[in-house]
Amino acid sequence: MNKKTFTAVAILAATAVVFCICFAFFGYKEKLVIYNGESKEIYGTYDIYDGMEFSVEFVHSVNKSPVRDFFVVRGNKLYAEKTVYSAFGAGVQTEIEEGQTLTFDEDGNMVVEGFDTEFDKIKYIVGTVSDHLLTIEGKTVSMTEMCGKNAHVVFEIKRVRR
Repeated sequence: MNKKTFTAVAILAATAVVFCICFAFFGYKEKLVIYNGESKEIYGTYDIYDGMEFSVEFVHSVNKSPVRDFFVVRGNKLYAEKTVYSAFGAGVQTEIEEGQTLTFDEDGNMVVEGFDTEFDKIKYIVGTVSDHLLTIEGKTVSMTEMCGKNAHVVFEIKRVRR
């Protein structure tokens, strides 16, 4: 191979490598993806940022009282932040673990904080009797309307095309 051909091949190879690297880093972005855990149908995607919060509220199927779970994005991970509920009973936390606190909000609801539990995925099954409400980016959305009753919904941070 002569010098001109070798130089041309080297430039072409370097360009291909740079293109692949740029596409890998700039063609995709990590987002919060909400999708069906069975069919993989995507219900929504949201840009994430450090400190982003969202919550899911529902009426507990056994306890029959409202529960609201709060989550936060730290880096590119999902963390449980706190849970708010109004009544003790089957299915809700009755003991405070090390590092957690129990306080009461202005409406008398119990607020348990200090979970600091990391999740790869957060899963819910949308209620058939009562709705699940997603509050994200200042908006509250009916998960029944978004996903349908009995949908197996997954919240996960994924790399997706921009």
